[in-house]
Amino acid sequence: MELRAAYPTTEHQQAATAIVEFFTTQFEIDAVLLVNSCARGKATRDSCLDIIALARPDRLQPHLNEWQECWEHFEQTNASIEELRHAGKHSVVHFDFIDGVFKPAERDEAAGPDDFELGPGNFLAYSVPLWQGSDYLAQLKRDWLPYYNDALRRERLSMVRHYCLNNLHHIPLYLERGLYFQSFDRLYNAYREFLQALFISRRTYPIAYNKWIREQIVDILNLPELYERLPRLFEIKHFESFEIGEKAREVEQLLEQYAPEPDERV
Repeated sequence: MELRAAYPTTEHQQAATAIVEFFTTQFEIDAVLLVNSCARGKATRDSCLDIIALARPDRLQPHLNEWQECWEHFEQTNASIEELRHAGKHSVVHFDFIDGVFKPAERDEAAGPDDFELGPGNFLAYSVPLWQGSDYLAQLKRDWLPYYNDALRRERLSMVRHYCLNNLHHIPLYLERGLYFQSFDRLYNAYREFLQALFISRRTYPIAYNKWIREQIVDILNLPELYERLPRLFEIKHFESFEIGEKAREVEQLLEQYAPEPDERV
């Protein structure tokens, strides 16, 4: 995937320029990153401008509250950011600080996928550096790209499969009790966990589990035949029926076909 800054309007570009200047002249940060749609050439006039300031943990943590307050004041008073707000329906700045530390978090067994792979994916694999003041970004890329270590990958894949199957196997029990909305909730979470397992199994970072699905499955993973099967998972004719259970079995079949249990001998 070719990545470059691709702003849909001059307002997006001028706001990005103003933000880079603001951070690089006032704070000791390591890089300013353009992420999401504008970094992948997918943005429209209505798209938000997603920017990340990267700073080492020992530098960011003592100053985070102070820097956050300075950013909020700048966001409210800068003319370029104000002009961006009027460029499209949702053209606002989405900004955050990160320290480059990516760790799996404790997860709810029924809540769907966690965000662990999304961090290095969006901030390292699919970002465009707008400014770099040190080699910290390059160091992170060496550590995390093209993918994290295989021992962790096998551990993560096994865990994600467990949560996916757990959600799927609850569905028949809920359907017997007439809990159709809860069954659908479990189905959607299991589907997103299948996507998470799919990317882990292919040692590829995802962008998201709830949008840009065609781009990720077809363009990044080169699995057009799989994508054709995904929309049909949610084509349910009779909601209050056992049809959701049939969809759950389809998701389980996809999981076993495309993201099977890792071979511990590898």
